[in-house]
Amino acid sequence: MLDKTKTFALGCDQGGFILKEFIKIKLAESGYSVRDFGTYSAESIDYPDVAHPVASAVNNGQFTMAVLICGSGNGVCMVANKYTAVRAALCWNTELARLARQHNNANILCLPGRFISESEALSAIMAFLTTEFEGGRHQARIDKIPL
Repeated sequence: MLDKTKTFALGCDQGGFILKEFIKIKLAESGYSVRDFGTYSAESIDYPDVAHPVASAVNNGQFTMAVLICGSGNGVCMVANKYTAVRAALCWNTELARLARQHNNANILCLPGRFISESEALSAIMAFLTTEFEGGRHQARIDKIPL
């Protein structure tokens, strides 16, 4: 069985491919296990083709957290948030990633591959993976999200 605290899903389109490959290496060095949902090259693909399988895996409980990357981060975030058990957050720095976990209990971090440095992306991911949800008043707000 997977250790869900150290295992997460990762996916991107061509706009995030180079960043995804960097992240995989750095997180493996830190003891994380990554399930790579693709893409596996810098050739153009449609971001929903990767975002749907990643979001579905989080939605069905296969993974507790995931990281999605596309050029702006917007496309993958829009797709992921179509799933009822997903709270995907578009973040471009460490503080936003930390707050997405603390206040929103986000379970998918979406990164803008063309607008974030490798070091900032890695810092944001580490904050996202290690920050706990505060609960309390924040839970009451999350409970109001579903339609």
